[in-house]
Amino acid sequence: MSARYVQVTCSMVERVAADTERYMSLLSVRQKLVASNIANADTPGYHTKDINFQEEFQNAISGTNPTVVETQGLYMKNDGNNVNMDREMRLLSENDMRFSLASNLVRSELKSVRLALDGGSQG
Repeated sequence: MSARYVQVTCSMVERVAADTERYMSLLSVRQKLVASNIANADTPGYHTKDINFQEEFQNAISGTNPTVVETQGLYMKNDGNNVNMDREMRLLSENDMRFSLASNLVRSELKSVRLALDGGSQG
């Protein structure tokens, strides 16, 4: 195997790893926001916070930090709180699924590189 092949393979893995790291960082931000929303479900006047995940992922690739916004269009209770527990639980589940997918992607990429560096032998 040529040094050039190893260099190109490592460069590709570094790019995938960097993008995956940014993706997982956004997942962490969203996880904290959802946890905060749930913790404040009974706090009068608390408004649900979130990020626009797709938009923020594009921004993360260019190196900007995510913008946290109040979620619009949610039912406002008499006490001014608009946390919707069903929505928050769905976001927790979605976040978990995305995190697992990203982890599996990284694991798969590392396995491919290891296999390439070993010359294709799986033993």
